Amino acid sequence: MEHAHESSVCCSHGHEDHNHNHTHTSFGGHNHTDVRDTSGPRLLMTLGLNLVIPVVQVIGGIQTNSMALISDATHNFSDFIAVLIAYIANRIGRKGASESNTFGYRRAEVLAASINVALLVGAAAFIVYEAVHRLHHPEAVSGRLVALIAGVGVLGNGFSALLLHRDAGHNLNVRGAFLHMLGDLLTSVVVVLNGIVLTFKPWYWLDPALSVLIALFILKNCWTILKEATCILMNATPTGLDISRIKSFLEQTPGISGVHYLHAWNVCSSSVAFSCHVVVPDQRLSKVDALSKKIRDQLLHRFGIDHPILQFETEPCGQGSLLCEISCGTAGNGAQGSCASPQESAKNRKL
Repeated sequence: MEHAHESSVCCSHGHEDHNHNHTHTSFGGHNHTDVRDTSGPRLLMTLGLNLVIPVVQVIGGIQTNSMALISDATHNFSDFIAVLIAYIANRIGRKGASESNTFGYRRAEVLAASINVALLVGAAAFIVYEAVHRLHHPEAVSGRLVALIAGVGVLGNGFSALLLHRDAGHNLNVRGAFLHMLGDLLTSVVVVLNGIVLTFKPWYWLDPALSVLIALFILKNCWTILKEATCILMNATPTGLDISRIKSFLEQTPGISGVHYLHAWNVCSSSVAFSCHVVVPDQRLSKVDALSKKIRDQLLHRFGIDHPILQFETEPCGQGSLLCEISCGTAGNGAQGSCASPQESAKNRKL
């Protein structure tokens, strides 16, 4: 009779199952569409729009002497660079896996999002610098022309945001570009209102004051994107995924004696990988394979995990704890390093 290997040494033996499912395949009767299929053309269309808009706004800002309009144009031009980087990253991310990059190149999009944050911070710093100067030295602004030109930005940015909205929920790279467009739409609306007010009231201080608010809005979006990108690059547990809950769920599955050494991380913003050791009674490998398929089905449909890696054992290895000793900093001499409890980890993710 053929049995699964028995193991009492951590990570050295056992039946390791690498079968997994990806979001672009049909699984269990449900279709999971790869969001990158349409994000490339949409990014390209957005790219063209965001080259035209800032050119019009810069010319208009110089003609009307409006710092708010120039600030909006600066933001829009930074978005042109941002969408260009996002598009290049999207093309790189389409490359398949290789021996040197076994997960492929999809994290190029996460790196692109981080670069975009740096560009936005630079744009915000420029806007604040110029706005502070204008607050000390207000200048007359042609409100009617400001409102008209900013209206072009409202239309262009609104259409760009609409193009990217579909893919923004599944792709961090596209989400970064989408937030750029949404921020541009809102700031263009503010600039339109600014122009309308200046048409009737000579409140020239309002123009640079609104520029500062635009910069603060940009920085807020930067923090959101940077925090998510950092979590992915640090292989942090994906937001909303509770590994303690997954452990409890798996241990209640018939045929499983115990589960330990759980890891969960984002391969990219649209794919979740997961690995763990699964303790089962000594049995035929064919039965283990059937159990493996059942586990993978449940992980995908209940927790959205599309890349599970399962190591089956007949005895728990190491200390059989939730988190792996190596990840917790166990030294080669057996000295135990510090490791946060699941409750502490959840608390830290909220900070």
